[in-house]
Amino acid sequence: MRLILLGPPGSGKGTQAQRLVHKHGIVQLSTGEMLRAAVAAGTPIGLQAKEIMANGGLVPDEVVVGIIADRIEQPDAKKGFILDGFPRTVPQAHALDELLRKKHLKLDAVVELRVNESALLDRVEKRAEETRARGEEVRLDDTPEVLTKRLAQYRSLTEPLIHYYSERRKLLTVDGMMTIEHVTREINRILTAIGALEPKAAESAKSTAAAAKKPAKPAARPAKKAAATSRAAKKAAKGAKKTAKPARKAAKVAKKAKKVAKAKAAGKGRKTAKKAAKKLTKKRAKR
Repeated sequence: MRLILLGPPGSGKGTQAQRLVHKHGIVQLSTGEMLRAAVAAGTPIGLQAKEIMANGGLVPDEVVVGIIADRIEQPDAKKGFILDGFPRTVPQAHALDELLRKKHLKLDAVVELRVNESALLDRVEKRAEETRARGEEVRLDDTPEVLTKRLAQYRSLTEPLIHYYSERRKLLTVDGMMTIEHVTREINRILTAIGALEPKAAESAKSTAAAAKKPAKPAARPAKKAAATSRAAKKAAKGAKKTAKPARKAAKVAKKAKKVAKAKAAGKGRKTAKKAAKKLTKKRAKR
């Protein structure tokens, strides 16, 4: 899944990008971070960018596209990515299309978060007031004045991309004024509808969410059943033991009786022999 999130500053692109990253295992590609990483790694394009930035110049589109080309070749980007901060202009969008064409990749969708600019200004103004009330210093880039300038720049440079991607049937619009949860659900719904999310993955994500909401069934019943089975087994063993006791007693009595009978038989035999011997002695004496 390869996406671009479009929207003015403060529309929630960063928040939604992170949610998509965590849910679908894709990576967020920030041009600023990629530039810094390329410079730190000392890649040929990174060294070129470093020299331009050291002289105070703006990194040209071809250098940024070259850095993106290197980054999407890395293993963690194979499953998909979200481009953050690029393209900002129509020429950059043309350059990205050419890059993806050469790599035989396609852009699945461009998601526009449509917001009310006056509501954004009110939100920033309120946040600045709350920061001052806490005794903290308001960030220079988090004031209504700075946001007004950034919104004007977005309208003149980036907003034309909405028409550009709409013509190519890549644009999907979501109401960015909804709650964060509602925006996330709507993005996932439309991505599933256009086939950007695989049905199995979408179904798995839905099942996981349903399982998380559903209260877990208590495991007491299987344990109770096992305990009952164990008690029944003990009872049966006790009964068998009880039944075996009289049998053992009878066997013991029979053994004793046999022993007595044997002893009696032996005694009787001795008596008869003694009597016969005595009789024989008398006969001999008469002779």
